Amino acid sequence: MAIIMNSATLPGNHPLINRPIRSTLSRLAGYMQGEYNMRHVSSRLAIIPAILLYGMIWSLPTMAHARQTIDILGREVTIPAQVDRVICSGSGCLRLLVYLQGHDRIVGVDSAEKGGLPFSTEARPYAVTQPHLGEHPLFGEFRGHDNPELIAALAPGPQVILKTNAPRDGGTDMLQAKTGIPVIGLGYGNLTTQRDNLNQTLRVMGHVLGLEERAEAVISYFDVLEADLRRRAELVSDDKRPSVYIGGLAHRGGHGFASTEPSYAPFAFLNVRNVAGELAGNKETVAHATVSKEQLLLWDPDVVFLDISTTLLQSGANGLEELRTDKAYQSLSVVRSNNVFGVFPYNAYTTNYESVLANAYYIGTVLYPEQFADIAPMAKAEEISNFLNGGPAFEHINSNFNNLGFSRVTF
Repeated sequence: MAIIMNSATLPGNHPLINRPIRSTLSRLAGYMQGEYNMRHVSSRLAIIPAILLYGMIWSLPTMAHARQTIDILGREVTIPAQVDRVICSGSGCLRLLVYLQGHDRIVGVDSAEKGGLPFSTEARPYAVTQPHLGEHPLFGEFRGHDNPELIAALAPGPQVILKTNAPRDGGTDMLQAKTGIPVIGLGYGNLTTQRDNLNQTLRVMGHVLGLEERAEAVISYFDVLEADLRRRAELVSDDKRPSVYIGGLAHRGGHGFASTEPSYAPFAFLNVRNVAGELAGNKETVAHATVSKEQLLLWDPDVVFLDISTTLLQSGANGLEELRTDKAYQSLSVVRSNNVFGVFPYNAYTTNYESVLANAYYIGTVLYPEQFADIAPMAKAEEISNFLNGGPAFEHINSNFNNLGFSRVTF
């Protein structure tokens, strides 16, 4: 039986097949064309392994079927028609995958899921609801510091690498070249000024995974909750809006009371008078700011919210201890009147979007009780977590922080 093959018919010429496999297939083609003298083969069985190899390679969906997609960086990437195995690289990537209900497809995790974050206390709702994620093999360090050798060693290996905050300096292409695996560059965005980036990221992930409907459902859910928050806040007259400050925000690690965000999303949704808002100046958004004690005393806000992640810092450095022991802070009106309230960690391996929304509802009940009279903050928080993460998380997280979340802090 004559077997006719040439380089054009080889699956090894598919762009997704790496050079070693392509070379092997080329030799196989030559073997089957007669470049190796088959008259010297003592048994027909000698060619069976080669034929099986050829058949198996043709059967691989990655090789036989492919499609094109455009990532956030504008790169055209060739991916399998059906993607069943992925890894998530970069801050928050796995969080978004959980939102999309695609986390059952991961075959490895970064060190953030292995206890590699600065604090061992869990503040990520998605990790609380999906504790098994950390059982997967390690492929690299957190914040996108991937190890190509560990990725190559994963068995089964990923068909696609999803990478949030993907670099535009060629690093994404370099990772793809080193691993031979398609890399999808993603953003992460936020719920305010970078909502388009967040939405586009969810849609690209949804397209890659065939979860377009779920991506649209998550985007719509964010829109509905924001609209509800804004609608309630619009009913409050300007003279009933107190001045407020959020302190103790984590940003690439824990920080003390002076750590804040001028464009803190819950405040933006509720149209509150954020005293730190002036720090943004003419910029669209300022992700983080550190405020001097003198400035805080000048502002002397009516109400303060404390991100309870600050309590993970050692005594004397965390925001709660500062308010209790620092003489300058003790002169703040909110300390003397016990007008300080704990809210859930905003950032934990970048932004917890469910916490942003849950905090916004709680803050609404504190500042505008009439407009939020129907809201039970913890129940609302768990409702949000159930939709995004597939289960409740906030009661568990609160127990990790001495139940300071959604409560008045006393001095």
